[in-house]
Parts: sequence; C-alpha cells; structure tokens
Amino acid sequence: MSITLLKRALLGASAAVIMLALAVPARAQLTLKNEDVSIKFGVLGQLWGDWTQDSTSGVQGYQQNLYIRRARLIMGGDIGKDISFFFETDDPNLGKTPKALTTGFILQDAFLQWKPTKVFQVNGGMMFVPFSRNQMQSPASYYTVDISSMSTVDNTSTQSAGLRDLGFGANGFFLKDHLLYRTGVFQGERDANARDSLRTSAYLQYDFFDTETGYSYLGTALGKKRILAIDVGGEKQGTFRGLSANTAFDQPVNGGDEIGGQFQWFHYDGRQKFTAIPDQNDWFVEAAYYFHQCKAQPYVKFEDQNFVAAVNATKDIHRVGTGVNYYVRGQNLKWTLQYNRLLPQNGSPLKASNEVTMQLQLFYF
Repeated sequence: MSITLLKRALLGASAAVIMLALAVPARAQLTLKNEDVSIKFGVLGQLWGDWTQDSTSGVQGYQQNLYIRRARLIMGGDIGKDISFFFETDDPNLGKTPKALTTGFILQDAFLQWKPTKVFQVNGGMMFVPFSRNQMQSPASYYTVDISSMSTVDNTSTQSAGLRDLGFGANGFFLKDHLLYRTGVFQGERDANARDSLRTSAYLQYDFFDTETGYSYLGTALGKKRILAIDVGGEKQGTFRGLSANTAFDQPVNGGDEIGGQFQWFHYDGRQKFTAIPDQNDWFVEAAYYFHQCKAQPYVKFEDQNFVAAVNATKDIHRVGTGVNYYVRGQNLKWTLQYNRLLPQNGSPLKASNEVTMQLQLFYF
C-alpha cells in the first residue's frame, strides 16, 4: 500500500470513529469481537490556539498559532485471556510554525503484553518509560492544558519520542492491586556504533483507595474515583541519573464535585553522559476543583526549575499558571482556556513573558 493510500485510510478511519464518538453514548465502546479476540478503537484530537510572547527579546508582540496539538488514532485489545496489545499513532503539532500540513503520522505506542500472573507481566515494544506519574498520565485527563515541562527535561537527550522508547518491560500488582511496580530496559540514546549502555528505569506506586491497573494514569477523574497515590521512580543510562516522586489525589465531594491535584518532584543529572541536562532539582504542583452542576473546573499550577551549580543559577525558571476546563460531555468533548506566566530568576537574560492557550478536545476510547 502506498503512503498516500495509507494516509487516506487512516484519515477515513479517524473520521468514522469521530462520527461514532459523537453519535453513541459516552459509556458505549466501538469494539470488534471474535471468540476470545476483542479489538476496540478510539481517537484523541486536541486543537490549540496559542499566543506566546518572546522571552528572549522582550518584544511585546506574540507568536500566534492555530494548530492540532495531538491527532491520535488508538487501537487496543486482547488476544485470549492473557495477551493484550496497544497501538497508537499521532500527528503532533500539525500546522504549528514553521507551518507544515503534510508531515504525516508517527508511531506513538506499539506494544504487546503477556500476563501469565498478576504479579508478573511482560511487555515489549514502543511504550512509556516508567519513570514518573506525570509522564505516564493520559493527556485526555490532564488538569492543565498539557504535560508539565518539568516532566520532559530528559526527552530529547535520551532520544525518546513523546516520553516513549523501544524496549522490554515487566510490571505487576500486589496487595489486591494497591501496590504496583513497572520496570524496563530501553534503547535510550545510541552512539554511532550502538555500543553504549542501555537505558533502565523502575517505578513503584501505592494506591490507598481506588486502584489503577491501566497503561496510563488519570489526572482528573471528574468526581468518579477516589484516588490517593504515592510513587517513586528512577532511571539511568551510563552516568545519567534521574529520580522522581509524586503524590496525586482525586477526592469526590458534594455529591459529584471533585477536589484534586498532584505534587511532582524530579532530580536530573546528565553528568558526562548528557551534558545538555545540568544537575537540577525541579518540581511542580497543580490543583483543581470540579463543579459538576456547571461542568467547570478551574485550576492553578506552579513549576520550579532549580539548577544545583551556581554557574547555572541564571537558568532557574518559575512558571505560574491558571485556567479553566469546561466539560461539554466529560472528557469526550471539552474546552480549556489557560494563562501561563514565565518568570526567569537570578538575573537571567530571558524576559518575563506570557502565554495564552485555548484547547478544544475530542476523546473517545
């Protein structure tokens, strides 16, 4: 099949799923079944309008972009009782400056999972590197408009693709699914001869109330789950080290409202392996309140990037933001409006700057 025909087929499939998503109840699921094989389909689309002030020159004008932040086609299912798979494509930042409307889809996730027991399950393919909760959260349920920039510090140096990498992993659940672990060995950065060490990571989480056994984790549950989770994670490749810790909560209140948020901490140190990642301690906090009667969820966030060496102090950055989600139909259709303020520290040559982002989300899976 030619690339052109493949693109047409993907676009046709996405159009069909979108029409079904709008036509069927939110709890319904488009699924194909044949004996012990089942396959379900979905989409995630996020259209952004973004106005960003230049922080390098202090120019008052704003970069203006209307683009598709995410355009994902999703497919997952089971082959028998103990084998599952997940496949996802994306065409990220479609139309963003420098404008290009013919970039095409990329492979986002593609992995197979064998589940002989609850305590030991094996994965292989293109998948999340299990390092931190925010990195493994579903973008369909973020409190804010997007993932924290503190969670993507290692993405470029490790040659990851949207926080995913190629490799093998294992995960399992204990204590009635309240205690879970995830670990893996991945490609990471490859030198010219591919003789450098592989990338390894591990993640441990405990859920005090409702359990989380899926591939990705929730941000907001819109008052439908009671979540209190604590976790730690670590990764390494060569001399590079990364550590993470998180506390996340979603608490239903007032008969359908929700108060929720999370605190995420990171330590990155590229050492001799990744000199582009200076030794740093970063963190962010976000909190939101969902009003179920008016379907609105205001939120606030704060990010702090702190470099350890005094010579890098002028790179320290604070970010503060606020916004509101309006849920037309839960996560299936929502609007988000966010204001973000970048605040360079310690005499940084960067200038304080603003960013305003509007998002329309369609999600079905």
